[in-house]
Amino acid sequence: MFATSMKKSFRYLNKKKYLYLLLMPGIIYFLVFNYVPMYGVIIAFKDFNFAKGIWNSAWIGFENFRYMFGLSDFYTVFWNSLYLSFLKLAIGFPFPILLALFLNEMRNRTYQKITQTIIYLPHFISWVVIGGILVNFLSPSWGVLNLFLKQLGIEPIFFLADNDYFRPLVVLSSVWKDSGWESIIYLAAIVSINSELYEAAGIDGASRLQRLWYVTIPSIKSTIIILLILRLGHIMNNGFEQIFVLQNPMNLGVSEVFETYAYRVGILGGRFSFGATVGLFTSVIGLIFLLASNRIAKFMKEDGIW
Repeated sequence: MFATSMKKSFRYLNKKKYLYLLLMPGIIYFLVFNYVPMYGVIIAFKDFNFAKGIWNSAWIGFENFRYMFGLSDFYTVFWNSLYLSFLKLAIGFPFPILLALFLNEMRNRTYQKITQTIIYLPHFISWVVIGGILVNFLSPSWGVLNLFLKQLGIEPIFFLADNDYFRPLVVLSSVWKDSGWESIIYLAAIVSINSELYEAAGIDGASRLQRLWYVTIPSIKSTIIILLILRLGHIMNNGFEQIFVLQNPMNLGVSEVFETYAYRVGILGGRFSFGATVGLFTSVIGLIFLLASNRIAKFMKEDGIW
């Protein structure tokens, strides 16, 4: 039985060998950059010493985790990370979907292509450049926005030093930068919808809005759910570059998230084991959200990621 099964497997592999050959670069990429580095996670359970290396450093078990949970600022960082992540999810996740729906409804294809190109461009701009633009645009001394407020008789506002403005700025700048790029997947899903469904809806007297609501959105529902599940798997990742370039001592109370916390304490402080501990903790939280959301999707009879 085993020999027969192996023969069938080899026959199948031989038949699809060129497809698997095309798949090899992707497999190698994930092995080299995603799976092999997982070996370094063990330093979260060690008192890492450069001279001794990863394997020869002393094991200390969960001591790093006990120390992390005992820190007073850990829970502030945890709340900041979670709050900002859910804020980005609530505002940033639906926006590319709406953008894709609006782009698909454009009748003039030339205008549609021009609009797509314009909204894709911010994705290729570095957060360092965007951070510099925001700092200069929102400066209380020479920023364009504050100069306009002065003309209206309003006192200048130091937006990046005010905790009330930091989170909205982070979310809005993230939406501006990435929504166009993220809408590509939804546009691809919309293009794959069978045109006969729209024709049937039109014959039944459905308006454009009704076709959008009853044909387009249900047809891309599985794509939305899968991307939402994957997004929840990265719920604790707020983007180091964006937060780092907008962070300053005045807004540290709301801007300190796990990425910058691990960098400041782990890398700058030379406590690499502690930095790995923070990273492993955020990965576990993301995994819990991923498993839970996939289970909920399956329970609701929707497609999951497995």
